[in-house]
Amino acid sequence: MAPVKVSVVYYSSTGTTQRMAERLGQAAEKAGAEVRLRHVEELAPREVVESQDDWRAHLEEVADQPTATPEDVTWADVVLFGTPTRFGNVASQLKQFIDTLGPQWGQGQLADKVYAGFTSSQTTHGGQESTLLALYTTIHHFGGLIVSPGYTDPVKFADGNPYGVGHVTGADNDAPLGSTEHDALDHLAERAVEVARRLKAGEAAA
Repeated sequence: MAPVKVSVVYYSSTGTTQRMAERLGQAAEKAGAEVRLRHVEELAPREVVESQDDWRAHLEEVADQPTATPEDVTWADVVLFGTPTRFGNVASQLKQFIDTLGPQWGQGQLADKVYAGFTSSQTTHGGQESTLLALYTTIHHFGGLIVSPGYTDPVKFADGNPYGVGHVTGADNDAPLGSTEHDALDHLAERAVEVARRLKAGEAAA
């Protein structure tokens, strides 16, 4: 059976969501998956980006890295979407990318895939759950299969997020990912890959 294909598609303004995406990609590869790591294009005006050093530095960091296309979603068996919270909702940059997927949705190319989400906020409970739930509303329209982590591993009682994975960056927006976040991201990737592998095996058997 061909390996599970995973696309990690994310938006990050200062690098936190990117680091989460990279960890997910590494964990998925360790689980035997073929992985694409893709950031979506920046939409904010350049003068706004330039006004914040961390934002400008991150944009320069990813300038030569591949950006997400609809084909990255249709190619995948698993799609892991990442976004920082924006007033308790999905960042407009990721939402704009998702909104371009209408043709693929209309052809049924987004259905029956495994989806899950990850997010970050500056404060504890700063909109993480509502952001993931808003993201999953879109997945329902896709006909996708949401594979949330629930409390399927002891780490979920440590990170406390059954909807996906979240990270709190703190008042200075610079708190690094710790062992709890790493373990939660690893579990999310491994669980999504395993469920997709079972779906592929069942399809092959049928």
